[in-house]
Amino acid sequence: MSSYGGGGNHPYGYNPNATNRQRQSDDDSSYFAFHDNNRSTTRLAADSNYGRSNTRLAEDTNYDPAHRTTSGNSTNFLQPERTYNRSDHSIIDDYYSRPIFDTNQQQDPRYQSHPQDNPFDQSYEMQYANAGPNYNQSFVPNVYDDNEEREFDERIQYDKFKGDHYDLAAVSYDDEATIPSSGTVQEEQKELDEEQGPFEEGVAPYVPPPAAVEVREKKPIRASGINGHLVLDCPVASELLSKFPDYRYGQKDGGLSREFAFMRYTAVTCGPSNFYRDAYILRPVHYPVPRQTELMIVITMYNEDDILLGRTLKGVFKNIKHLESKSKSSVWGKDSWKKIVVCIVSDGRTKINERAQALLAGLGVYQEGLAKSMVDDKKVQAHMYEYTTRVGISDVRDGVVKLTTNKIVPVQMLFCLKEANAKKINSHRWCFQAIGQVLDPKIVILLDAGTQPSGKSLYKLWKEFDRDHQVAGACGEITAGLKKTQMITNPLVYGQNFEYKISNILDKPTESVFGFISVLPGAFSAYRFVALQNDVNGKGPLEKYFKGEFLHGSGELDPNDDEYEMKRSMLKEEAGIFTSNMYLAEDRILCFELVAKRGCNWLLRYCKSASAETDVPEGMAEFILQRRRWLNGSFFAAIYALAKFPYVWRSSHSFLRKIFLHIEFMYQLVSLIVSWFSIGSYFLVFRILTTSLADPALNFAPGNILSVVFLWLYLASIVTTFVLSFGNKPKGTEKFYIVIVIFFAILMGYMIFAALFMAIHAIKELYRTQTQLTLTLFLQNAEFRNLVVATASTYALYFLASFLYFEPWHMFTSFAQYILLSPSYVNVLNIYAFCNIDDVSWGTKGDTGGPSLGEAKLREDGTFDVSVPVRKEEINQSYLNQLEKIRDAAPPPEKHIEKSNEDYYAFIRSMTVLLWMVSNFVIIAVVLETGGFNQFESVETLAAVKSARAKVFLTVILWTVVFMAAFRFIGCVTYLIFRLGSRMKRSEHATKI
Repeated sequence: MSSYGGGGNHPYGYNPNATNRQRQSDDDSSYFAFHDNNRSTTRLAADSNYGRSNTRLAEDTNYDPAHRTTSGNSTNFLQPERTYNRSDHSIIDDYYSRPIFDTNQQQDPRYQSHPQDNPFDQSYEMQYANAGPNYNQSFVPNVYDDNEEREFDERIQYDKFKGDHYDLAAVSYDDEATIPSSGTVQEEQKELDEEQGPFEEGVAPYVPPPAAVEVREKKPIRASGINGHLVLDCPVASELLSKFPDYRYGQKDGGLSREFAFMRYTAVTCGPSNFYRDAYILRPVHYPVPRQTELMIVITMYNEDDILLGRTLKGVFKNIKHLESKSKSSVWGKDSWKKIVVCIVSDGRTKINERAQALLAGLGVYQEGLAKSMVDDKKVQAHMYEYTTRVGISDVRDGVVKLTTNKIVPVQMLFCLKEANAKKINSHRWCFQAIGQVLDPKIVILLDAGTQPSGKSLYKLWKEFDRDHQVAGACGEITAGLKKTQMITNPLVYGQNFEYKISNILDKPTESVFGFISVLPGAFSAYRFVALQNDVNGKGPLEKYFKGEFLHGSGELDPNDDEYEMKRSMLKEEAGIFTSNMYLAEDRILCFELVAKRGCNWLLRYCKSASAETDVPEGMAEFILQRRRWLNGSFFAAIYALAKFPYVWRSSHSFLRKIFLHIEFMYQLVSLIVSWFSIGSYFLVFRILTTSLADPALNFAPGNILSVVFLWLYLASIVTTFVLSFGNKPKGTEKFYIVIVIFFAILMGYMIFAALFMAIHAIKELYRTQTQLTLTLFLQNAEFRNLVVATASTYALYFLASFLYFEPWHMFTSFAQYILLSPSYVNVLNIYAFCNIDDVSWGTKGDTGGPSLGEAKLREDGTFDVSVPVRKEEINQSYLNQLEKIRDAAPPPEKHIEKSNEDYYAFIRSMTVLLWMVSNFVIIAVVLETGGFNQFESVETLAAVKSARAKVFLTVILWTVVFMAAFRFIGCVTYLIFRLGSRMKRSEHATKI
């Protein structure tokens, strides 16, 4: 009996001599029999609300892949024997008659074709005969950033990488397209070595090949698919293959395995929830020995350019090299790249950046001319390209991405290009419900295009799961990409850097101690795939997470959509403004659902040692728009978590853990209240400080005049911000916002001066009236005590915590910028966010894809009639054309801002802002005895009551700040202690459960 659960000695139990009836009866028990039976948790991802079952095909007794109900003539995953007549079929048809898996022991003799009949016996090197400049030289050599990478090289044998073979191909080079050559292979190689490559520095400008090498029309061929789906295995351009160090001219496929020599294209005609059920197959599980995916790295992108995508891929490739070099690890080490799949999901065929697409083509994972818009009268919903690339990224600078094939570890890449723009949640649905269900990874790491993980970050994240089997999700530190010149020229960037650093030192470690992190950022986070799965009733984290996609849906549903019933049932729920804004921060919903999952005790962790760098907004308009999404999403998601926090009691956490989680929820409630009243509280602090400085007893002459001037400017700025927020987009009024932010920075400087002046005056008064000064005497002075304690608890703890984590530099480079920008965080960002809670548009309405890419027709014999490039010149020229697009730096792309105007949402927006303003005005009026409240007091007691209320308020608000700062500080110190203690424990290898 085979270890794969089938019969005979062949993986999946395939016997080419068995009858069709025998094969059909064995299909259900053998298909996907490679599933890891040692996993302690059964994959139950069925979602009754979706109307589809996501359980394994082996558990679906009603499903027979040999007789799919969708098409009676579709090709079976394991091809049955067919009788061919050489007079009416092509050479390619002969090739498809081979079994999918290449087994020499059981190879049927009739599949052995003669050299003259096999189109794959020819060599794949490009033959040049005065066809213009040659670009067959090596890429720019790799640039080492540090000694760490050199250590990787000492442990890795770069010439020993061997890919796998599988016996399926739908496209071959056309013999008639070969240009004759007069020299030998050795002479041609010598000529190629003398040429300059397109990425070499200091060479002559690129000159396109002459018009003689024109691209002809695609050649119609007959292609066999898998399970009735259009799957094309296409030769990779010889321009790319010849750059590999082990490429051999004159040999079949250059002496390379089919994994490196062919790229696969799959046209997906179903939605992600039906991808697994419809028996789509991916290359990692299609090899004779299917690969178990330990790590699936998901990179989502929209319209990011090649620079942002290149930075992310450079960091990912470096991390994979690090994993390959860990020779002493029980999980990683040699051939670790076979356990990793890098999945890039692009949101919309018409939205993808042309240069980013060209970069993927340069890596070999994308080819022009293969994609189709229709397959057998069904719309293609996603285009999947799969290739194991051996091209790396050596450098990303000056607007150019430089590639290399020097000392590169292979990377399994999957590029999923969605036909329509359907937002980021839909991209994650393709990863978790479609790709993830087939690959069954243990850990999924999420990255945004533009986020570059450091050299060992992915291993550090993975280690959090390996160390503790209760960890369901983890995140690392996100750092801001900085330029030294921006410290003065653009303080906005350095202000955000300080915000990021303090959050990673105080907030995230504190939450990690309790086991619940309010948000694992989608730009850099990781999840245990088993923990994400729904229960047998279809309820669970993913069900809640993906609900936002359908609540945001616009337009009428297509009855022909294979997910029609699922979407219709989801749209029956009311998509209120609360829910719509809540799902702007869908990652927060996922975090809560994981921790509160019924019958489980999953925890979330923060990994300080894992970091990733990302670009922060450099312009004011971009910054305001980003924070609008963050603030609205986090505000409503926090309300959701607080309203649902009793759900923690349905989990299997220990009683002590549940108590800790309740303490954290109470802290978050206090934070939410402080955030709600922040604009009123800031105005009160401003007014108290400025009016106090105007007191004649302080002997500050300009104080009274400045108090009135700043008051009027303050009110004018607030009113202007409200007007701009309601009626205009930040891009069109960016200059107004810049002026307002500058004013608030000046105001903050004046308030700091007022606080220091009053503190110094209090000390002088004590010194003048007392002969001996003591600490007790200072603390008895309420004015001095409140100012000093609040300031010290905030800024002094910032310094102390930063030094404890050995990261104090941001306190010297970014602290001043953040302090001056802090009033704008409270006023400008909060006002714009609340005034635009009705704006939940993702900019996807009406996107139905781009121009038609052609159609593939399914024949009665189960093959497809499809037109694709098959000539060497076409494939190579297409590759060179893509490289030319990213040769030089490109100007920044234009940004289009789409509008959203819904009457209902606008009404709710106005009511929310009105309630917010009134509640903040009430607290101001009560404390300052304005707005008619002074009429209830006598003239004699009015001044005393007003002063007493001001002191009470100031005392309450400042001690609240003290509590929140101390709470976070205790949490970060506790995290540091636990972190040091955990390093002394041996790894449990929990990912093997």
